[in-house]
Amino acid sequence: MDTIYYLFQNMLPVAISLLLVALGGMFSEIGGIINIALEGIMLFGAFIAALFVYSVQGTDMSPQTILLLGMVVAAISGLIYSLLLSFAAVTMKADQVITGTSLNMLIPAAILLFAKMFFGSDGITTNVNFYIREVHILGKIPVIGKLFFQNTYLTVMIGLVFLVIAVIIFYRTKFGLRLRACGEHPHAADSVGINVHKMRYAGASISGILAGIGGFFYSVGITDGNVNGHTGVAGFGFLALAVMIFGQWKPMRIFFGALFFAFLRTLAYSVSLIPFLSNLGIDQTYYKMLPYFATMIVLAFTSKKSRAPKAEGIPYDKSQR
Repeated sequence: MDTIYYLFQNMLPVAISLLLVALGGMFSEIGGIINIALEGIMLFGAFIAALFVYSVQGTDMSPQTILLLGMVVAAISGLIYSLLLSFAAVTMKADQVITGTSLNMLIPAAILLFAKMFFGSDGITTNVNFYIREVHILGKIPVIGKLFFQNTYLTVMIGLVFLVIAVIIFYRTKFGLRLRACGEHPHAADSVGINVHKMRYAGASISGILAGIGGFFYSVGITDGNVNGHTGVAGFGFLALAVMIFGQWKPMRIFFGALFFAFLRTLAYSVSLIPFLSNLGIDQTYYKMLPYFATMIVLAFTSKKSRAPKAEGIPYDKSQR
């Protein structure tokens, strides 16, 4: 039973990071912009937030206060970086895939250069411990308390709040309806007075905010504050894209997809705790490949039935009807 608790507690921070980035991709793509740049936005948000944490560590601020402020810094950083994609895709009508790919390639190189110049290393490492051993009162609840409120991070609870907000925006607000209209039939949306360009900027901006936060949460709950220009975010941005497609651009489906892939990743790093897998004698490297291999299998079987927004990736030209 302790092994199950361990797997679940370690799975949640991974799932939340994937969830936030995938939700970010969802908001961008339902508005009509393909956001291949999620990986770069994650890394940029994580690095700038890590710089903030590095600058304030050792002060009188509590770790959870630093985490919340770092989250805000990551959100602003992701927003700023996503504006490059918005400007290129919406204003300049550039190819969105090429733009996103170039943004992904820029950040690791920039981080390596900056880190070498100022830290003499390949990245930045903070020493603030954000780990929560037990949440007061809630951690005492039988079973649920041990699963969700012991040996955890504040990022898990924040991520679930963002999920609820995303569901409300997606299904219950005029903004969500208008954003979906811009991704499905932008000319029809324009004909009823919706500013397609502004809505697409808004969708990509939300995407940047969530991806920046997801990148910071990745560094907090998975890499212990280490943000490296070489390893980046280990392909999590692209894995989040797969989760988004697997979830059919719907928040709750994306949540369950994030849990699935997070479980596979956690399992891969916990082989030694499971006697059956450990006794097989298979090199752990193969288990670490499991989430990405599963991504290919899942997409191969689900991509034919996936229904992306009709106007996704197509620059909006008001003169074309």
